[in-house]
Amino acid sequence: MATLKSSCSLNCWDNCGFNVEIDNGRIIKVDGDPEHPITQGKICGRGRMLETRTNSDQRLLYPLKKVNGEFQRISWEQALDEISSKMAEVKKEFGTTSVLHSHDYSNGGLLKNIDKRFFNCYGGVTELTGSICWGAGIEAQKWDFGDSWSHSPEDIMNSKHIVIWGRNVSRTNMHLYQYLLKAKEQGAKIIVIDPIYNPTAKIAHSYISVKPGMDGFLAIGVMKELVRLKRHDQEFIQNYTIGYSEFEELLNSVTMEDLELYTDVSRETFSDLAKVYSEGPTSTFLGLGMQRYDNGGNTIRLIDALVAISGNIGIPGGGANFGNLQVGQSFDTGGLALQHKRKEHRTFSMMKQAEGILKAVEPEIKMIVVSCGNPLTQVPDTNLVRKAFESVETLVVIDQFLTDTAELADYVLPTATVFEEEDLYYSSMYHHYVNYGPKLVDSPGEVQSDLWIWSELAKRLGFGEEFNYSRERWIEMGLGTLLNKGFSLENVRKTGHFELPIDHVPWADYQFKTPSGKYEFHSELAGTKNLDGKLKLLFPEESIITNKALANKYPYTLLTIHPLRSNHSQHYHVINSLQVIKVEISKDIAEEKGLKENDLVKVFNDRGTLEGKVKILPRAHRKTVNIDEGQWGKFGGSVNQLTPNRESDNLQGSTLYDCLVNIEKV
Repeated sequence: MATLKSSCSLNCWDNCGFNVEIDNGRIIKVDGDPEHPITQGKICGRGRMLETRTNSDQRLLYPLKKVNGEFQRISWEQALDEISSKMAEVKKEFGTTSVLHSHDYSNGGLLKNIDKRFFNCYGGVTELTGSICWGAGIEAQKWDFGDSWSHSPEDIMNSKHIVIWGRNVSRTNMHLYQYLLKAKEQGAKIIVIDPIYNPTAKIAHSYISVKPGMDGFLAIGVMKELVRLKRHDQEFIQNYTIGYSEFEELLNSVTMEDLELYTDVSRETFSDLAKVYSEGPTSTFLGLGMQRYDNGGNTIRLIDALVAISGNIGIPGGGANFGNLQVGQSFDTGGLALQHKRKEHRTFSMMKQAEGILKAVEPEIKMIVVSCGNPLTQVPDTNLVRKAFESVETLVVIDQFLTDTAELADYVLPTATVFEEEDLYYSSMYHHYVNYGPKLVDSPGEVQSDLWIWSELAKRLGFGEEFNYSRERWIEMGLGTLLNKGFSLENVRKTGHFELPIDHVPWADYQFKTPSGKYEFHSELAGTKNLDGKLKLLFPEESIITNKALANKYPYTLLTIHPLRSNHSQHYHVINSLQVIKVEISKDIAEEKGLKENDLVKVFNDRGTLEGKVKILPRAHRKTVNIDEGQWGKFGGSVNQLTPNRESDNLQGSTLYDCLVNIEKV
């Protein structure tokens, strides 16, 4: 029996440090590492489930090939020879962009970036841009600040007020939750803004229920009050921003009466929030859901603007905290990727990859390779995604289990879990510590790592020399310039984690990364992309205001939040209690439809239908429905059968929450 340090690999806010018990070459238990500076021994159920994933008897153990509709076990030699042969053939006949690489973020390992190197050395393929998860918000903050950077976790202790805006940290960011409790003990006031009353709201001093998709209008109302009361930071606006006068015209173009109507928020609440922001330092922690609308980028920009004009940018205890990209920017992912090797290049947006596949010409998509993802549950408009993936000649999936996407594949290649390979793990979402994950146990069967798979394919395709490195050397290459700053693989192997050299309070010098060097109410970066950089009054696409006929047919807003015990679709198959669809509805819907707890209902719109059991939410915003995302087809199907595949206003995010449905009792 031994207990060794490791890391969570899941794409999550927290990137926890682990203590892992091992007995006779088998993972026995996963627990928190009490010596980790941020996670301090506390981990969530999703992280603990990595032991179950590793030891599951459902694991794929051998390469599979589909023959006459059935999977057959084949050797690695056959699998790699046939896949590389097909890649060589389509490259010769159609060009390399006839291959689509569908990559998502199921694993936060540094060396998961090696797939980019492989496809660049192959010649450059069709790749995906944007992000289903947080793309609109990241792009929005790049327009405003020049980048999406957040304050260090400890800085929250400098906050007088803390606004948790659309982020249920108790479910998705548990260590921020711990900091909230500490800050509350020291006298900080916590305000939660969310359509659903959640466990985070239970510890708050006040809770504000806002109509889904209307958060930007709430921010506008608060800014109007700040200006009316002359509590806005005029010095910051005058010296360190551009485009404010034009933005002020926008504030004056809408009345408080209209804003109350749009948001379902009272005038008094707007005024109270104005005081909160003017009597700072006030930190704002933004969630992902409210930027998953057609107006999602504009919404984040309006909240950024509120934080800016209230004087809470660049000060301890402040910030518009969404992403923390400076963490990932510390590594030399470009050196790992060898982008200069690609000769051709084409992109589809991640949201519209199905349309891209079906409509592609010159060349058509002949082959899809899926790594670190499960598009058949996670990409919106599941039915269209299935049609697209079924249309190609060859589908290759690299995974640990026979997921919905893998079920469609022609070849499935089994890959290692976090405890079966050495890597570094980090998240560009919250804290700035990097965790070391050693190889703790051998993989079962004939399972191989992603790195081994790419290296073997590279040999067969004629560029194996670009992959002829030890794993240790690969990690050192990824560390890049950090090696010149006192960081080394040897040291992190000893400590289990290390702190990156980042700005703990971003923009403290008011030097922004925008084209102007200032905070931009009117984005110049947007103009370089042929997009309008003005802030606007934008509504969700599927709402009573923009489409009355659709709203009359489908009167309820569908939210699709993250499940409590599974990171997206990753754990549903190993947790029996998750294998039923739960339809959470606001009380007014239950009363209107005559529904009770555990009634079987169907939820539907023009895109699809889903059935599940009712759970009534006592304090959700009216006309609100939630179905957790990630469910597998065999357990009832993904909620993305209902969601739209439109792109956000800035083209970089999804519109998963911009979705109207109806409900009927079955």
